[in-house]
Amino acid sequence: MKQPVPHPSQRGGFTLLEIMMVVIIISLLLGVAINKMTGAVDQARIVATKADLQSISTQLKLYNGMNGFYPTQSQGLQALVTMPSSAPAPRQWHQYFEKVPHDPWDSPYNYVFPGRHNPNSFDLYSSGPDRQAGTADDIGNWDSTPNGN
Repeated sequence: MKQPVPHPSQRGGFTLLEIMMVVIIISLLLGVAINKMTGAVDQARIVATKADLQSISTQLKLYNGMNGFYPTQSQGLQALVTMPSSAPAPRQWHQYFEKVPHDPWDSPYNYVFPGRHNPNSFDLYSSGPDRQAGTADDIGNWDSTPNGN
């Protein structure tokens, strides 16, 4: 025997209120997840910056070992990409990087020679998330735990 088809007003379904509650709950859960992920992304950028600083520092030390001096302040990190044309010219030069590296916030790394924090060598640092040099969020080769991290 055939079951009668219920009238459209008698069919079971979700009310607008139920749908809105589900949308609100999903939105709240997404907001919490995004908030927690933001902290992880920031921490990952700091870790990547520290790794970059170590890599660039190694190349600068190699440059110094091969030539007896670090690039000058005016030659900067560009000396690791193209052979400097200004004095002092390196005796043994090779290309260390394809391009001047940028930090995870897409700002160039800062190179100071001689360093203020490392007067016998160089300071190498990222301006950090605020992209302003000389502020509390700078991440440099003079401090292994910037910002207490």
